[in-house]
Amino acid sequence: MTGYGFVEWFRPGDAVRVEEVLPALSRSGASWLRTHLSWADFHAPGGQEWYDWLIPRLAGTMELLPCLHYTPPSLSRTGKSSGPPVNPKDFADFTDTVLSRYGRHFEHVELWNEPNNLLDWDWRVDPGFEIFCDMIGKAAFWTRERGWKPVLGGPAPFDPYWLDLMGQRGLLELMHAVGFHGFPGTWDSEESSWAGWDMHLGEMRAVLDRYNTGAEIWITETGYSTWRNDQMEQARRFMRAARAPADRLYWYGWQDIQPDVAVQEGLWFDPRHYHLGAVGADGQPKLLARLLGEGGLSRVSEVTRLSAPALSPGAKPLLITGGAGFVGSNLADACLSEGREVIVLDNLSRPGVEENLAWLTERHPGRVHPVTIDLRDEQGLGEAVRDAEAVFHLAAQTAVTTSLLSPTEDFEVNARGTLNLLEAIRATGRQVPVIFASTNKVYGPLDDIALTETGEAVAPDDPALAAGIDETRPLQFATPYGCSKGVADQYVLDYAHSYGFPAAVLRMSCIYGPRQFGTEDQGWVAHFLIRALRGERITIYGTGRQVRDLCEISDAVAAYRLLLDRIDRLSGRAFNLGGGPRNAVSLRQVLAEISSLVGAEPEVEYADWREGDQPWFVADSSALRACCGWTPRTGWRDGLRQLTDWLRAHRVPVEPERMRA
Repeated sequence: MTGYGFVEWFRPGDAVRVEEVLPALSRSGASWLRTHLSWADFHAPGGQEWYDWLIPRLAGTMELLPCLHYTPPSLSRTGKSSGPPVNPKDFADFTDTVLSRYGRHFEHVELWNEPNNLLDWDWRVDPGFEIFCDMIGKAAFWTRERGWKPVLGGPAPFDPYWLDLMGQRGLLELMHAVGFHGFPGTWDSEESSWAGWDMHLGEMRAVLDRYNTGAEIWITETGYSTWRNDQMEQARRFMRAARAPADRLYWYGWQDIQPDVAVQEGLWFDPRHYHLGAVGADGQPKLLARLLGEGGLSRVSEVTRLSAPALSPGAKPLLITGGAGFVGSNLADACLSEGREVIVLDNLSRPGVEENLAWLTERHPGRVHPVTIDLRDEQGLGEAVRDAEAVFHLAAQTAVTTSLLSPTEDFEVNARGTLNLLEAIRATGRQVPVIFASTNKVYGPLDDIALTETGEAVAPDDPALAAGIDETRPLQFATPYGCSKGVADQYVLDYAHSYGFPAAVLRMSCIYGPRQFGTEDQGWVAHFLIRALRGERITIYGTGRQVRDLCEISDAVAAYRLLLDRIDRLSGRAFNLGGGPRNAVSLRQVLAEISSLVGAEPEVEYADWREGDQPWFVADSSALRACCGWTPRTGWRDGLRQLTDWLRAHRVPVEPERMRA
């Protein structure tokens, strides 16, 4: 199968959502769109006007498959849209109206949806499916006579006996294609009897060949709910369906159902209904949508080939959560380079991290064991930590700005996710060391520190802060990000005390270096350099005189490893990790150095301060130095130069014109 499509139901009045969804669907590379054209809605007030707008609008984006179903209650034998019509010919008349009114916008017409599902067809009124066959047979015959191609709605769950009955009744011989519905891994009723795509579609092909050898098989509905936040599994299931022996694939669906919208069974009858989309209810792409947008089926196939751990008996791997991220991939590389086995746990939600994972697996074949799960997947975490000798916990939602937009998700990932991990480790019954990546944001905005501008930077008035902020500074959680990371920080330390975990915390300042993605919200040093190398404008929030102590990634990695080596005697402690006073520098000073490295002064614009931004932070890492002998070895100018060289080689190649200049 070379193409793919999506299922998306649009309710009357959904015009705004239609306009939001269609551009994203186009970017996904989808060829086909399946949507419902409700017979009941069509005859409701405003229904015809709605479909007069909707059908042409959808068909202008991709090939459209309208699914005609739902009986108008006034014509139904039960007074409900799932009831058979009193006169089966009425559905053929409706189909004829649809073809006359909208037929120029599509080639195929799907006749009904899930006829063995009581919510779509009340077969208790029609136990032998005589009414159904009479109704669909008339509509299919007239559809063919008028030059369109009928598609029989797929049963859910798949039932070869029902399909054979349709053949006996003469229905299959009228069809251009027959639909198949299956949601393996999501609905328990299907998972218990699921035998694989080849098996079930083989059964279907055998039935069709008895009655209509030319009929195509279309997977008109399949999907996977990410209600447990297992987005990689959704991508894997999509790829398996795309490889199935069918002529078309329609994935259900494109967007999660809005939380205030009731499904057929009722509002939040089952949470799985609300997480079947390739993007969230807010339109934010999940892993599947992102990969499709980056390169279609080939990109999904490439990333989903990443394997799960396959450790030899007796192996003692290190587990690094967030191991495909910036700090995690550098830490993993250092450990792997010494011959260690490393489990890289990452949900791959951040664009580009799969490149880091590919780099690790190519550089250290056979010793990298990817686990592509989310911290919110409690069952998956239990499996991941089972064999771990030690855990570096780096996975997190990393941006203050994102936390302000989605505080609940920020908490679920950073706070609840950390607790899930700690509980998974506790369940092993082993003393597994944990090193947690915390943040200087746990100290709050530091707005009580008096500062004075000294040229291009600010400095504290209090001489006692010459060495920076040490660990005696009271915690002050500010912004949802600061709160969630602070909660996680304290949980790790408490588990060391309450349960005897060998655990410690590193409260990181500004870490930078190779393999950093650099966005406006996180990784500002790399972000500034990338924008400057591309000749793009840089936005500074605040005055630009705010100060950070830069710590190059190789120094940070050394700190993590030294702390793990000494975890037995340092358990239960938190340490600041930063570049210290020697590497304390303002944003303006960094920009001046970047101008020298790039050979051009970047265009800069200024904007208002952002919530939770610290005007000054310098880490006093003397406690880490005293306990572990750690000290930063890379000066900030050397580190910037090294990062510039790496970015030019791997992310932002120098244009020939600039090289000649």
